[in-house]
Amino acid sequence: MPRLILGPERRTRLWVWCAATICMIIAIAVIITGVVVFAGYMIMKPRIPSMSVNYAFLDRLSYDQSGQVTIQISLNIKAENENMKADASFSNVSFLLNFHGFKIAELRADPFILPKNSSVNLAYAVPSMSIPLEQDAWEDMVASVKQDKVSFSLKGDARTRWRVGIIGPVKFWTHLSCQLNFFASNGSSIKTDCSSKSR
Repeated sequence: MPRLILGPERRTRLWVWCAATICMIIAIAVIITGVVVFAGYMIMKPRIPSMSVNYAFLDRLSYDQSGQVTIQISLNIKAENENMKADASFSNVSFLLNFHGFKIAELRADPFILPKNSSVNLAYAVPSMSIPLEQDAWEDMVASVKQDKVSFSLKGDARTRWRVGIIGPVKFWTHLSCQLNFFASNGSSIKTDCSSKSR
């Protein structure tokens, strides 16, 4: 009868077993860490602090034939922390208010902390100022007034920081970029969705 004769039995070397054991330990640690992080996320349900325009009013808008435009605006920006179990800090708060490419004002705020599930309104009063406009911008502004709709751009951001359970502190830049529209006839704002919240 034909027979198959195998060579001498080979044993797995010790270092191979050690490497396999280490890999298994690392894999188990990664799985446990993932489960703990996911559980912490589900318990904390963290939300990114946000900022939005809460109130805007065009107090004054006048112009003359020389291209000079006088503008005065009241503006409230709402900072909100919707986290139920964590305070949030805001810093480097800075926004630019522009009119036809001309910088009207830079809106800033000192660093502050918002307790969990709370909000605060940052009130800004942009004083009356005379702005020289180029001919094209002046003509656009006159046309906007005739259409009873005047627009401004608001852009800026703030650095937020809050703690998410065992995950630790989380840092995030919240950005705000939108158009503020007003009725030229009475200065009231036209409803605008101006928020840094994710859509």
